[in-house]
Amino acid sequence: MLRSIEELYGYTIRAADGDIGKVHDFYFDDEFWTIRYLVVDTGTWLTGRRVLIAPASLGQPDWDTKTLPVRLTKKQVEDSPLVGTDQPVSRQLQVDLHHYYGWPHYWAGTSVGTPFLIVPPDQPQEEESGDPHLRSSREVIGYHIQATDDEIGHAEDFIVQDTGWVIRYMVVDTRNWLPGKKVLVAPDWIEEVEWVERKVHVTLERDSVEESPEFEPGMPVNRTYEQRLYDFYGRPAYWLDKQYS
Repeated sequence: MLRSIEELYGYTIRAADGDIGKVHDFYFDDEFWTIRYLVVDTGTWLTGRRVLIAPASLGQPDWDTKTLPVRLTKKQVEDSPLVGTDQPVSRQLQVDLHHYYGWPHYWAGTSVGTPFLIVPPDQPQEEESGDPHLRSSREVIGYHIQATDDEIGHAEDFIVQDTGWVIRYMVVDTRNWLPGKKVLVAPDWIEEVEWVERKVHVTLERDSVEESPEFEPGMPVNRTYEQRLYDFYGRPAYWLDKQYS
């Protein structure tokens, strides 16, 4: 199912023996548009500390109680390597974290939707530099969106698939141009992200966006709506790709 990232902020992370904290942020890979970590604020339990949890540790979510269970204990989390959540997060720190928890190394992935592949033993690692593709969802929300011919609005949210934790859409608020209208942009339609300029370039024309199917927050993004969206732009649908069949 497809879900809003903003709605997931504040969800409770529950270990086998108690609550760890609340979801504060998500770190995603801007190359494959996949969630790599949940940033968890541990509140008064580990005062002042935030921890990273990979989707590989998640169990079956309880959407009714807004709880995300993890296959970990509180002691495991408490004793985990200290990882600063101010970017960049170095590759060596990620290696330490994945080794500690026994998580597969996602950075060997070669495509969207393959987030948990193992790194071959002889593959060189980036030791000290920050991962250039690891980005905060909170950071990107608010970026300006540039169409091929003009600006169309700003990033307001992301829509993520809760199996595989792949980002399927960026929610664009066009309120400075089309008051009240919000639209969805798929990662495949994003040409470039300028991190210094805080701008996302998309391969869509402004007029096309104006006529595109409107997105209504709070309403489910179902396959019928997705089909209309992809048909409108004449783009190949991700669910027809063999890797998702």
